[in-house]
Amino acid sequence: LPFFTALSELTHSGLSAGEGVRLLGQRLKEHRLRSLCQAVWERLSEGQTLSRALADFPQVFDRQAVSLLQAAEATGSLNEVLERLIQHYTEQKEMRQKLVAALAYPVLVCLVALGVIIFFILFLIPRLQPLLTSLGSQLPLSTRLLVALGNGLLHYGIFILGGLVAGGIAFWRWARTGPGRRAVDAWLVATPFVRHFVIDATLLNFSSILAVLLENGIPTSEALRLTERTVVNHTLQAGLHAATDRVLEGEALSLSLGRTGWFPDLILDRLAVGESTGRLAPCLRDIARNYASLYARRLQGLTQIISSAVLLFAFTFVGFIAVAIVMAVLQISSSFKF
Repeated sequence: LPFFTALSELTHSGLSAGEGVRLLGQRLKEHRLRSLCQAVWERLSEGQTLSRALADFPQVFDRQAVSLLQAAEATGSLNEVLERLIQHYTEQKEMRQKLVAALAYPVLVCLVALGVIIFFILFLIPRLQPLLTSLGSQLPLSTRLLVALGNGLLHYGIFILGGLVAGGIAFWRWARTGPGRRAVDAWLVATPFVRHFVIDATLLNFSSILAVLLENGIPTSEALRLTERTVVNHTLQAGLHAATDRVLEGEALSLSLGRTGWFPDLILDRLAVGESTGRLAPCLRDIARNYASLYARRLQGLTQIISSAVLLFAFTFVGFIAVAIVMAVLQISSSFKF
């Protein structure tokens, strides 16, 4: 995004793309971005086009951006394409920022609740344990459970934590393999509560990128192939790949996407109207905006549910500790005979 933004400012002022890249390689203060511009300029000075030069850096520039710039070079609409790329990446950045902001509060609540529970179990209960165990079998059931939990965590907590960490690392390494990645992706799509967020995020990205490609003159077949490669989930990617195959065989886009079972009927109807009126790209842009709003609302609702659940668990556990201690104190009081 910073590269395209800076290049767009220079090309709008009248410089060619090559001169703009050369100037950025000399003037930018950020080291990594300046080095990138210098490397791109070296390729441009050797006679490569801008799209071909950027294609040598796939870790920075995705295939969609390269294809759009290639089409812009053929049609002479570089400034317009740069503006649309900037708008697209800006929308994606804002969505990621909303996601991080929405998850910040639940994470903070989880950490605070975990800290309170650890304080009670590892610091408060050990200091009260001599008093509580002085009654032996006379302790109430809740107090005996609390003491047993504290002892278990004190003696075996490090082993439990180690086992969880080792299991998490093993699962992470397995999930990075081909079979593991496909299995996890299939599980995400099949899980009732999670699947809505996975599918909504995928369809939002699909609609947005396909709209950008079609708006800049990329043929529908090529645009669909490029868009499906951006889908992270392998299960959804396979479904969209099959839908693209059916489109290339002559089937309408709305019908082929409807066979996946992921698109709501209203969205499919809007796509059918867009196809029939020749306004598929604007229709996809509207769908992307609607999905962005829907995704933000669902994400906000999810964070509220998570926060409430964590707070409820923390309050319940703290209440259990308080009840166990109070009942033990009452038991001790009642055992004294005056």
